Formats: sequence, structure tokens, C-alpha cells
Amino acid sequence: MEALFKPIKINDLIVPNRIAMAPMTRSMSPDGIPTDTNLEYYKRRAAAEVGMIITEGVEVSHPASSGYPNVPNLRETSHDGWKKLISAVQNEGSTIFCQLWHVGGIRKPGQPPNPEVPGYTPSGLVKKDKKVAYEMTENDVEDLIQNYVKDIEIIKSLGFDGVELHGAHGYMIDQFFWKDTNIRKDQFGKESDLRTKFVCEIVSRARKLVGKNYPIMLRFSQWKQQDYEARLAPSPKSLETFLGPISDAGVDMFHASTRRYWEPEFEGSDLNLAGWTKKITNKPTITVGSVGLDSDFIGLYVGKDQANTSPINKLIEMFDRDEFDMVAVGRALLSDPEWVLKVKEGKEDQIIGFTKEYVEKYF
Repeated sequence: MEALFKPIKINDLIVPNRIAMAPMTRSMSPDGIPTDTNLEYYKRRAAAEVGMIITEGVEVSHPASSGYPNVPNLRETSHDGWKKLISAVQNEGSTIFCQLWHVGGIRKPGQPPNPEVPGYTPSGLVKKDKKVAYEMTENDVEDLIQNYVKDIEIIKSLGFDGVELHGAHGYMIDQFFWKDTNIRKDQFGKESDLRTKFVCEIVSRARKLVGKNYPIMLRFSQWKQQDYEARLAPSPKSLETFLGPISDAGVDMFHASTRRYWEPEFEGSDLNLAGWTKKITNKPTITVGSVGLDSDFIGLYVGKDQANTSPINKLIEMFDRDEFDMVAVGRALLSDPEWVLKVKEGKEDQIIGFTKEYVEKYF
């Protein structure tokens, strides 16, 4: 277990161990304001030695950002709540990153706080040939970039240890990446850099304002909630083409989202997506995907023959090979806030598992 509990340095930030809490939408912030309930939720996991808390998605300050009710935001009315929450987490010895999130075309008509505002996407598309959202003009794109940059400044001023840009799972930034949803003919739709200009502009402009040492992380994925088989980069070479400009723009760390972390990304190599990302960029990476879940639960989705029956052992093996630098744990930390402590102390048999039975009982 030693590999999981070594500190890691990201620029000037020291994270006490290699375990992050994955961002998970909760819809528990009335009017977008984080409450004491939110504070206790994160504090409890920080006290149980989660090294890095990545918040649930926090809305970009843009009229079309929201896609779900009661998602936290960065408006001035939320600042006091965030400051209290950040302080509570940091006082427990953890670090906390704010995940900045715009849902893009996933937004449905009538969503608060601006029900008259439609979903925005680079080309009006939410999947191939399905045009149901507003197609952004170049002025719209520039305005959104500026909103992201201003929010990153706010995130730093509130005291967050870093920021994660949500560029995965078919949301706004990912809709720029994905060729099925970005068919623009301008600089933001270039195939030569795999449509990375939008996020590169956000990162490079924010970097000038927050300084060279403030951690900026990008979460990305091949799969989309609109298409689990989607591939931004079907080969190591195309992944290099995709990651290169983003890394050069100033991203410090990559959070490579997969549905099952133990699965190799490309044929002929055992490396998963985080492993390939680290190999290509030489920057720290986080792996994620069904960590600590009961094999019967996983088997509901992938079949018994594909379910991982010893996830912790497999994870340790991959850490020992230095394939990636951190691991994000999601649902397992929902069912047991003390998951990290129990793993550290060899008490896996006492973990409250996110099993089929747990889901049936609580969901």
C-alpha cells in the first residue's frame, strides 16, 4: 500500500497522498450556494485522509452553463459558503480543487436559473447529425472563454488549491474536442490539433493571470454519455496530437476518465488512458473508473467475465509500475467516507461497499 500513501508535489502544492475524491454531481446546493451540509460532506472525507478533494461540478458563470438543479456556482452569494468549506477541508490536512463545468448542449429547455436560454454547443450538435442546441458564433466563443478565465481567477481568490476543467463525458469543452459535435470551419474546429484551440485559449489566458504555479488540471475522456464507444484519439499518435497543445498551453495535470481503470487503452500495450497520457506529456496523471466497486455491481454493466474481482491489488500493481500518479475514487467514497483509512489500515473487509444491494437500498 505504500505507493498509495506517498505525498506528491504539483508545482508548489503538496498533496499528502495519491488518492483523490472524484467529482460527483449531487444537486444539494439550493440557489447554487454551498451549505453546511456540503461542508460536512467534504470535511468528513478529508478527515478520513482523502488527499485531494475534487468538488462536484461548479457552474461556469455563463447563462447556459447549468443543466441540473441546485448545482453550486461561483456567484458572489456563494463566496462565503465556499470559503468556509475550503477552510474546513484544508484544516483536515487535505487539498481541494474546484471542478469548473459547463454542460453545453446537454442543457434542456426550461432549466434554471435562465429557463429561456437554450443549450449552447460549438455547432449546435449534441451528437452526430443531431442538432438541437444553439450554434455558437465566434463572439459567443470568445465570451465563454472570458467567463472561464474570470472564474478561474475567482477560484484562486476563494482559496481553492487548484482548478479542474471538466473536459469529459460530452459536456461543453468535450463538445469542442469531439468531431461529431464540432464541425466548425474556424480556428476552433481545426482537425490538425484535434479541436483543442478552445481549451488552450482558456488555459493560456488564465495562466497569465493566476501565475505559473497555480495548478490547472484537465479532465478528459474518450467516451461520451451520448456514445460510450466514441474515441477522440483512436491511436497513440492521435492522442499525442491531442494532448500536445493542451500540455503546452499550461495544463499541469491530466485526469483521464475511463469507465474501468484496469482496461488497456490501445491494443499491444497494458497502459490505460492515464498511463498513455503520462507517457506522452510527462506530466502527472490521475486514473479513475470503477475503483473499489464490488465485482457483482460492475458485472451488472460489463458482464461477469469482464468484472474486476481484485481492484485494489490491480491498482497497486499499476502504481508500482509508475503508470500514473494518482487515483480518483468516486462511488466507493459515497458508500463509505472512510474508504481511504480502511484501505490504509488493511481493513478492506470492513468497507461499506457500493454493491448491487447498496444501490437497491439507497438509490
